[in-house]
Parts: sequence; structure tokens; C-alpha cells
Amino acid sequence: MQLDKFYKSVLANFDKAASKTDFPSGLLEQIKEPNAIYEMRFPVKIGNEYEVIHAFRTQHSQHRMPTKGGIRYSLNVNADEVKALAALMTFKCAIVDVPFGGAKGGIKIDSKKYTESQLEKITRRYTVELIKKNFIGPGKDVPAPDYGTGPREMAWILDTYEMFHHGDIDAGACVTGKPIEQGGVAGRTEATGRGVFYGLRQFFSHQEDVGKLGLTTGLKDKTMVIQGLGNVGSYVGTISQAEGGVKIVGISEYEGTIYNNEGIDIFEVLKFRQETGSIMGFPGAEDMENRDDWVAIDCDILVPAALEAQIHNENAAKIKAKVIAEAANGPTTSEAEKILLDKGVVIIPDMYINAGGVTVSYFEWLKNLSHMHFGRMEKRFNQGTYTKLVELVEKMTGKTISDTEKAVLVKGGDEIDLVRSGLEETMINSYESIRALYNRRDNIKDLRTAAFVYAIEVIANDYLKLGIFP
Repeated sequence: MQLDKFYKSVLANFDKAASKTDFPSGLLEQIKEPNAIYEMRFPVKIGNEYEVIHAFRTQHSQHRMPTKGGIRYSLNVNADEVKALAALMTFKCAIVDVPFGGAKGGIKIDSKKYTESQLEKITRRYTVELIKKNFIGPGKDVPAPDYGTGPREMAWILDTYEMFHHGDIDAGACVTGKPIEQGGVAGRTEATGRGVFYGLRQFFSHQEDVGKLGLTTGLKDKTMVIQGLGNVGSYVGTISQAEGGVKIVGISEYEGTIYNNEGIDIFEVLKFRQETGSIMGFPGAEDMENRDDWVAIDCDILVPAALEAQIHNENAAKIKAKVIAEAANGPTTSEAEKILLDKGVVIIPDMYINAGGVTVSYFEWLKNLSHMHFGRMEKRFNQGTYTKLVELVEKMTGKTISDTEKAVLVKGGDEIDLVRSGLEETMINSYESIRALYNRRDNIKDLRTAAFVYAIEVIANDYLKLGIFP
């Protein structure tokens, strides 16, 4: 297993970037290490037995408040993993300019082994533990979904928090990723995957960058391999295929890997897996003998969208992709990265490319604090203004616009439209900031280091302006 190297890789990447800055060593140490770690054990009655649950919550940086980060349910959860993920969240928030410090939580369980009611008991008890230590609250620490959790668990967390904070008008902002009916925001489920798509599209918009890889601009007809068909991987695939014209040639899941050099319809794969429980045997592709050979499929873009440390020093040399988009957190170890960079592979780092989730979580947090869904105030006003403009064009030109075209032109933005627009703007601006730093600094040779340096500069300047490091 490579999981024990995850935190070391994050620290190594930080040290590499920090060496290219001029900030005081004490300030860099403050940015590097977590501020608070809460490791807990609590009993929950499962059936006729009492089970002791092992769980964590780490607040990495409080230079901006609240801290923000997901909660995962996995047997792989440990202190180092949670610290690594919390650190990445700090840097991620700085890169996409959302006013949060990084945090992360986890419960060390296999959620598949519990019933829904048992998972609810575990989730609610975990929330109580966070409440007792002030590790949750709209202005303190705001959890979100992660591996093994989703809107259902976030609704349980919200309800538990509200029981302890009756009358708190902003209680709904204590957690994001909630169901729409419980204060969630449209577009949150697809956010990370859609953010990956926007990030890839922006990277491929620069001829001088993609030309060095022997590629053309634009995503159309670029070949892609996806590892992991969970929430993130499935949306990366469906959006890239439908809106970007990408050709998916390989898909890997825990049950195996399939490929077809002529392209795989990911919508059909998702239907097939829902019906059969597996991607293996999909009629539009071939099964690979070795599941782990997904790394060796020839493609333009490789998207690891599962767990951390999936690309390591034992398989990195097999990779034929020209671009790796790290849709998962920490999928590439620092040792593997050296191998890939020597091969000329471009790695679009996780703390930028998968930041769509925290970006839209920020939008949900704002929605909860404002107590109003996006578009409610301005949609009809904008629609009326656009209608008058269209009518003016028709009058001045003497031509008539069809009802179908008119409906598109005069439509005011719904919440989903505004969320997607805000996410697109964020991913474009953030990439251009990283790219600009990369291009103007001769001592920065890869996008991950550029992203780290950019994040360190943002966080360090926050501390300096606060007067903590005069």
C-alpha cells in the first residue's frame, strides 16, 4: 500500500515550493503544519453489541474562517491521511479564492457493512463529538461530503447540529453538500467533475502549452481514460463527452478495466453498470486481463478519480498519457511525479483541478447565510430586460426571431445557471493565475509547484496583513 506516503508527498511538495519563496521560516512552518487535530473514539450500539468507532477531524489552517473540508467513511482513514487532505484543502481554497481555511474529517469504517439506520447513529454521534469540541459551526468549521458520504449524511449532520443550536438562524450553513430540500445548492453534486472539465478546457485553450505535447487546442476528439466511476469520475466523463467532444477510450473501476480505442459511450456504461453491478462485459468495449493496466492505456488525458496514491513509482513508467488531470486528492506520489515529469507528462494538480467541489460548497454556504436561492431577485427582471432588447432588434431590423431562439435569448439565470457560471469563472481565473506564475518564474518547472507557490503566497500574505508575523 502507498497510503502511508500520501502525507509525506504533500509535505515534500510543500517544501519544494516553499524553497522558492522568500517568506520567513516560521511563517512557512505555520502554513505547513495543521493547527488542530481531534482524534476520537466513541461507542455506538450496533445490533446487540457496542462498537467503538475511531474517527478524526483536522483543522489545518485558520488564517481564514471557517475551516472547510469533507468527511470520508473508509477503513483507510488515519491521522496522516486526514492531515494531508486538510492541508490540500487549505491550499485549494487559497487557489480558488474562497475565504476558508482547510479541514478534513474521517470515520474509520466500511460503510457497506452497516444498515442505513446504523450509519445514521454513527454519523449523529460523530457530529455530537464535533459539537462538544467546537469543531463544527457556520463560522468555525464546515464539513462536506467526501468518499463514502453524500447529501444523506450531511442532512443528518445538519439536523443534529440544529438540535444543539435551536434558534440559530444561520445553522443551515454548518455543513454543505446537503439535499436541495435542506438548503443545498443546485449543481453541488456535479461540481467537482464539472470543475475538472472547465480546468481541462482552459489548459487546452493555450496553443503554446499543448503544442509542446504534440496536441492541438480544444478538447474535441481528445482521448481520455478515467479511473473511478464514482461521483467525480462519472461527471468528468459525461460532461467531457457531451460538452467537450472528448473520446473516452478506457474506464477502470474496482471490478476491472475496460477499453476501446474507438471510444466508449460513458452514458451507456453507467446504465450498464446500474443494471448489472459491473462495467465488465460491457458490449461496447473489451475487458482488460489486469485491472491495474488502466495506467498503460494510450491516451491524451488520464483522469485518476478514485483515491490517493494510485499512481506510484511502480506504475508511473507505464503511463502513456500526455496530460494527467488529478480529479482525486493526492493520486500521484512525489516519487511517481519525478518519473512523469522526466517523461514530459503535464500534471494538472489536484488542489486546482478538483477544486470545483469546495467552490460550489462556498456558494451553498453563501446561500445559507443569505437565506435565499440564487436568481430569485434578478431572474424575472433580467428576462424582461432581455425581452425588450430582442423586441428592439426585431423592430430595427424588420426581422422576426423564432420563438425557440427568443426563449434562449431572453432566459434569466436559474440557480444552476448561476452556479455553473460562477464555477466556470473561478476555474478559468485560477488556472490563469497559476499559469502566469509558472511562466514568469524560471525556477518553477511544473504546475504543481506553481500552484503550491501561488497558494503559499496567498496564505502568507493573509498572515502578514493580519499582523501575526510583523
